[in-house]
Amino acid sequence: MRLSYRAARISPSPTLSIDAQAKKMKAEGEKVVNFGVGEPDFDTPEHIKAAAVEAIQAGLTKYTPVAGIEPLKKAIVNKLKVDNKLDFQTNQIVVSSGAKHSLYNTFQVLCQEGDEVILPAPYWVSYMEQIKLTGAVPRIIEAREENGYKITPEEFSRAVNEKTRAVLINSPSNPTGAVYTRAELEALGEIIVKHNITVISDEIYEKLIYDNLEHISIASLSSELKELTIIINGVSKAYAMTGWRIGYAAAPVQIAKAMSDLQSHATSNASSIAQAASVAAIQGNQQPLETMRVEFAKRRDYMLQRLQAIPGVKCEKPGGAFYLFPDISGYFGKSYKSRIINSSTDLAELLLQEVKVALVPGIAFGCDKNFRLSYATSMENIKEGLDRIADFLVKIN
Repeated sequence: MRLSYRAARISPSPTLSIDAQAKKMKAEGEKVVNFGVGEPDFDTPEHIKAAAVEAIQAGLTKYTPVAGIEPLKKAIVNKLKVDNKLDFQTNQIVVSSGAKHSLYNTFQVLCQEGDEVILPAPYWVSYMEQIKLTGAVPRIIEAREENGYKITPEEFSRAVNEKTRAVLINSPSNPTGAVYTRAELEALGEIIVKHNITVISDEIYEKLIYDNLEHISIASLSSELKELTIIINGVSKAYAMTGWRIGYAAAPVQIAKAMSDLQSHATSNASSIAQAASVAAIQGNQQPLETMRVEFAKRRDYMLQRLQAIPGVKCEKPGGAFYLFPDISGYFGKSYKSRIINSSTDLAELLLQEVKVALVPGIAFGCDKNFRLSYATSMENIKEGLDRIADFLVKIN
């Protein structure tokens, strides 16, 4: 049976495949430390779970409007007003089955054959595949480590051409944790407005930010940028609700309508129960989020100090999310038991095979010099995993 050319072009998610391999090894009795997972290890707060139970008991188990229930859309509108100083109406909000689904809808209604989407690297793995699925071409800008893995206006300007349809901005970033400042976004914004480029602003890690840094939504910088921006967000990372699968887009009316129309033929509405729980998440007690954020900051600092102490490893301090993205290219060309290390994949495979530590090779994010470690795991696991990594790396010739 012949596959479509789009299906044939899809690459599986390396982050999910590594996580699945690590879980399989654990199920077989292996003592694996998994740094690959991109979800908080905290449980969903009790008041959110209680709201879901209440929704079930109240019979809120039927279809909802495709774009989401009105209480949730109103909660999102209020959140955007309070947190981001942005005015939206509920007809500009589309609730989907996770922020990944929101992104998929966005790319599908925006892009077509012949378009280019500017994609800064390192990038989250699914951006590339979702762009390719539309027939558009990802135009990669390699953000440099010396610039904090953020693109400069000069780099951005050079990438813009008559085929440019959109630019993807992810702040805080997966996998680097980079956070764009107001000044940096303003400089990019001038170019975006000049060339009338659509911005896809992935802000899913907005609440997980450290060191008194400030999250700025590029849409908030001017009315012109707001009209050019599609904001992607959700409850997965901030409220430890990854499995609940609720994300949303805030967009100009015509874009939101197109996304809702597309979704009506794909999945219809997101889970009615998870939507009710998300209202409680966004409107309810925010202290569990702050508790989680403070703990993540402690883990980040510990992991950073340990990695920077390993010879041959370089690591920048991330400002947000829950990942570290160390440069391990100092080990390229070296060997272990006659196996030459030529890539991040080689080193990641050795770490999993030899010391049972799972992490994601940087090639998955368009940067083969690095690998990604998540600190969304317990301090006990972090200490054990870093001990294993440090002990192993000294054995490489």
